[in-house]
Order: sequence, then C-alpha cells, then structure tokens
Amino acid sequence: MDDIRMERIVCAVDFSKHSDYALGYAIALAKTFGAELKLLHVVELPFLPAYSMAGVPDLSIPVSQVEAAARKQMEEVLERCRRKWGKTEGEVRTGAPFIEIISYAKDVAADLIVVSTHGRTGLRHMLIGSVAEKVVRKAPCPVLSIKHPEHKFEMP
Repeated sequence: MDDIRMERIVCAVDFSKHSDYALGYAIALAKTFGAELKLLHVVELPFLPAYSMAGVPDLSIPVSQVEAAARKQMEEVLERCRRKWGKTEGEVRTGAPFIEIISYAKDVAADLIVVSTHGRTGLRHMLIGSVAEKVVRKAPCPVLSIKHPEHKFEMP
C-alpha cells in the first residue's frame, strides 16, 4: 500500500459551531501532513441563513452585501486559523454549497475535504438536504464528515 499524502485539505466553513468544530480537525490534519489548508465558505442563494436574524432569510439584502459580510467573517476565521497553522487560505463563493465545495476541491486539487454535519433529520433534511451527504457522494477525493459532540441522534 502506498503512503497517504495530503498536500491540500479543503474545509467547508459556514461560521457555525459545527463548522468550527470540524475546522479543528482540518487544522490538526493539515499540521500532521504539512498540508495547505483551504477554507471555503459558500453564500447560498436564496436562503442565506447564516447572515439573517434568527435564521430567517432576509431576501431584501443585496447579494453583494451578503458576500461582503461573508468575506469579513472569513477574514476573522482565517486570522484565528493562521495563529495555529500559517499555511491557510480562504475563499468565498456564491452558489449551491455542495456544487461549489466540489468545484473548489477540483480547482485546488484537494486531497481531502472536511465538512461538518448539522444533524438535520426528517422534513428539514428532505427540504434542505444534506450538503455533507451530497459532497460525500460526488467529491473527487476522500471526505471526512465531522459530527459536533452535542449532536444527538434522532430517529426519523
């Protein structure tokens, strides 16, 4: 068996506690392998839940304003990450999260994608879908999905 080499790790971030927890794994793996860490945030249209009050989308906000807010949040995350691992870069894209994550992984020739799971079940899972699940199914490289320790399994 060949040695596993990781030169580039992509970590999808959505600025949630779930995402921050997964980012810890991505940083640890990047340090272990000496890999570049590439953070990606996707501004999702039309829902934009990460930028709205109480998770309710505000569709009156211009997309450019949402993208600017996402870039600002990304800079804050990058600053924290670079204190732990200097070989970290970040990008913000707009579109369908799973498509953009897969596309970005291809663009940077990622060896691994790290994503968090949010634990949606039932109707919310059917309506919103699972970004992590779609990435696992379609990714061009291995995917590590990280479950936050507070996430409790719920029977559908």
